[in-house]
Amino acid sequence: MEERLGLTQEDELYLLGDLIDRGPAVREVLEFLIGLQEAGYAVASIMGNHEDMCLEACRDRSRFYLWMLNGGHATLRSFGVEDACEIPERYHRFFVALPTHILLPDFALVHAGMDCGQPDPFADRQTLLWSRSCIVDPARIGGRRVVSGHTPRTRQEIEASVAENWIVLDNGCVYRGVAGFGNLAALSLDTLRLYFQENCDC
Repeated sequence: MEERLGLTQEDELYLLGDLIDRGPAVREVLEFLIGLQEAGYAVASIMGNHEDMCLEACRDRSRFYLWMLNGGHATLRSFGVEDACEIPERYHRFFVALPTHILLPDFALVHAGMDCGQPDPFADRQTLLWSRSCIVDPARIGGRRVVSGHTPRTRQEIEASVAENWIVLDNGCVYRGVAGFGNLAALSLDTLRLYFQENCDC
């Protein structure tokens, strides 16, 4: 996808979370992103529910099993460890530093959803990380539209959402071979052009 986008140091790249748990090369993905940052590229990510589960699995042992049920074993295998607390500190710090949202002039980037009926929609951490719905009132969030991932949508649904106040960019990349799914999706916030890259994990 990075090659398709033609990413340069003049661009800003935003990731919508869930960088872990959904493929065999978790460590390589994180190294790639951290490497871009260290090379001077403007790369920012928000926290997904999977990063949050990983952190909780280390803080609260009862949460470890929830993480395992949601793909945590793929992350442990990638790092060659057996426990969330054994993931090297470099990556732990990366997860801890992830914000729950990023505000841009025209867009609010969140991982999962938003409830603009709340007194402060950006303080509702549970909804930002876990919700499968999004109640968008642009007037409550500075006239912005919401862009999220988390809930897999078909390519057709993603294309239709670009015209709405809630744009969902999750094409279920992990669902390789399933009709309508199996791609990594990206959106140019300047032109609203969509990019799809087929899952190429072996």
